[in-house]
Amino acid sequence: MKIGYIRVSTEEQNTLRQEVLMQELGVEEIFIDKLSGSNKNRNDLIKMMAFVRKGDTVIVESISRFARNTKDLLELIDQLSKKEVEFISKKENIDTKTPTGKFMLTVFAAVAELEREYLLERQKEGIFIAKKQGKYKGRKALQYDNFINVYHQWKSGNMTAIQAIKILGATKSTFYRRVKELESCNNKL
Repeated sequence: MKIGYIRVSTEEQNTLRQEVLMQELGVEEIFIDKLSGSNKNRNDLIKMMAFVRKGDTVIVESISRFARNTKDLLELIDQLSKKEVEFISKKENIDTKTPTGKFMLTVFAAVAELEREYLLERQKEGIFIAKKQGKYKGRKALQYDNFINVYHQWKSGNMTAIQAIKILGATKSTFYRRVKELESCNNKL
């Protein structure tokens, strides 16, 4: 089955041009969203992703109508692939049934990965510089006023670790990290 996905950014925008294209391509079912592409939680996109079945083909006018960033695009394509659903973007001439189409998506994936690595690298550099300038000190550690009391209750066996964590409102890893810090301080004394 050929399934069309149409998106415009606002309620006021017209979908007619995309609808005519879908009709020309023999699309049998159309899903239309009038919402920004930066939002992955689009009603008809979600419905379409649930609707498609093995052997179907999803057709879009252009990739920007389907997803606004490479990460979202690749996640959506991966979901379609797992369902054995093909994807066609007319404007970019991408068809995952063809070796060239699969290659183009691979290129998109590589670019996305490179983009993400560059972002992380810039973020680390920025944090390093901010730390050197005294502008970045990390997030403040959560304070637990009753930690010592809860710790002693736990250590003496009057409560379980799960109970202690719940009383403190901490995570498991935070609780045990604080225990380790406290015990290492006590060992130094």
